[in-house]
Formats: sequence, C-alpha cells, structure tokens
Amino acid sequence: MKKLILSAFAGLALSSMAMADYPNKDIQGIIQWGAGGSTDTVMRSVAPHAEKVLGADIILTNRPGGVGAIATKFVNAKKADGYTLLMGAENPQMYKVLGLADIDYSDMIPINVMARGIPMLVAQNDAPFNTMQEMIDYIKANPGTVKVGSTGQGGLASIVMAMIESEVDLDVTTVPYNGDGPALTALQGGAIDVMPAVLGAAVQHIKAGRMKAITLVDNQQNAVLPEVAPITETLPSLEKYLPYGPFFGVFVKQGTPDDAVAKLTEAFATGAEAEDFKALMETRGYGIMNLSGQPAVDFLDNYRSVSSWLVHDAGFAKHSPEEFNIPRP
Repeated sequence: MKKLILSAFAGLALSSMAMADYPNKDIQGIIQWGAGGSTDTVMRSVAPHAEKVLGADIILTNRPGGVGAIATKFVNAKKADGYTLLMGAENPQMYKVLGLADIDYSDMIPINVMARGIPMLVAQNDAPFNTMQEMIDYIKANPGTVKVGSTGQGGLASIVMAMIESEVDLDVTTVPYNGDGPALTALQGGAIDVMPAVLGAAVQHIKAGRMKAITLVDNQQNAVLPEVAPITETLPSLEKYLPYGPFFGVFVKQGTPDDAVAKLTEAFATGAEAEDFKALMETRGYGIMNLSGQPAVDFLDNYRSVSSWLVHDAGFAKHSPEEFNIPRP
C-alpha cells in the first residue's frame, strides 16, 4: 500500500512538472471552417504571434463540416491538456437548439474572443441586380432561380437569410458549402448567384472586381466600403437584430489545467495586440475584441441568447432555447 501511495504521489508530481513546462510539444489548432474563409484568415494571422509567446509551434488543421460541429466534437473528444485548441466562429452557440451537438461554448473555456465581423451580401458580377431592393424585386419576379450559397443551418448565411426572410418572402435555391471560402470561390465561378458572407472575407474580392457588394447587413455604413448601403435603408424593420455579426475565438476543453489556460490566454492576448494583426483586421473590416476570462464568458452568453432565440423564432430550431435555460434577450 505504501508503494502504491508513493507511486501515486510521484505520478502527480510528474504531472505538475509537465504542466509547469507547458508547452513542451507542438500544439494542435483545429479550425472549424475550410481554407480561405474568414475564420481561417483570422487564425492563421494570429497564430504566429501566439507561437512566439508560447515558444512552441501551433499546427493548424482545417476540419470543416457540420456547421463547425465536426471540429468542435473532435476537440471535445481530446484530452484536456491544452494541446488541442478549437479555433472557431459563432456557430456552436446555436448547436443545442439546432440539434447539431450537445455542447456549445458554455461547455468550453474561452482562451480569447479575438475579433468580430460584419455580415454582407455579395453577388457574382453578372447577377442582374446591384442593390438590395433590386435583388428582392428580381427574386420576386423570378422565383426559385436565384442560387444562394449556405454554410448549413446555423451558419452565418442561414442566420442572415432568416433575418431577411422574417421581413420579406424570398423564393431562392440554397446551395450548401463547407465554409465561406469555398462558397466565395463558387460565386466567382458562377455556380451560385448570391452569398451572405463576412465583410472581411469578401472585401479583397470586391476591390479586385471578382464580385460585387449588394448590401451590408448592418445599420450603418462602413469605412472599408463606404459606398455600400446598409440593409436598413431597404428593410428598416431589421434594425431590431442589428448590429449582429460573427466572432472568432480560441477555446479549450473544460478541465484544461489553469497553468496551460493562463499561458494560452497570455499568448493569444499578445497576438491580438500585434500591429500587423490589428492592421489586417482593420483593413478587412473586423473589429478587435481581445476578450478573455469573465468578459469573454459574458459576451458568449449574450450571443448564445440572441442567436438561439433568433433561429428559434425563424422556425428552423429543433429545440426551444428554454430547454437549455437560455434566456430570451
């Protein structure tokens, strides 16, 4: 018995030493969405700065699918040791009401909520409309012919369309993609006509003339694309949902040792303050948030409340937010 006790203490001591040395090997960063999309862009921009603070490599891997649920479940199945990070967007905050998973960010530890984006509608250059009102009129005159890209129910595109269709009936054909990156590529090739996307993921394509902006899903203009009208100029009733937009964050599994959480938090907070990262976010229309600890938890709880009730009221939730004690905002 004495040997067993000594062995147990030795094991605990070795475990404590391992955490004190964290990180002593590569860290895996699992990105919820495909290459080239907004989440991918944010994470690949901040990771090099976090690596410098940590003194370890962060190996980034894209695991798209299931509106981000595949990556979320993958990370949740790993050991809570700080060596597997979930690099995601807002989608998990609606998983429970959508029936996609039994976990969301309230079941994880937020390392950093890094930045926030502004949604918009973009169209292929040959689309026979240039403004929101023209798009509505064309869809009504040609029901079922306009193809709209989607990243699945609960993805940004579905939320944006749910907002719009709560005020105006639009008969469109929805085409699914594993992330906004592949969808924007399809848009440029003419496979779809319209895509709800994040300003940051689309702005360079717009400025290069590869697609055109229809509207900002916001209640004000944006300095990045000052000539593009906010959607409230056409649909003022959407004001009640706005401002609304995706966010990008880094998370670890509950139970991750405090020391690892602290070191990761410091690393990504430093990365979010890097001048080139801030410049990139500003250029692409993202707002830096750099939240961790309780402020991050408070932000996530509020976002879960707004989003969960929005998809419920839009009619495509499988469960009521009340089942999960999610308060109506």
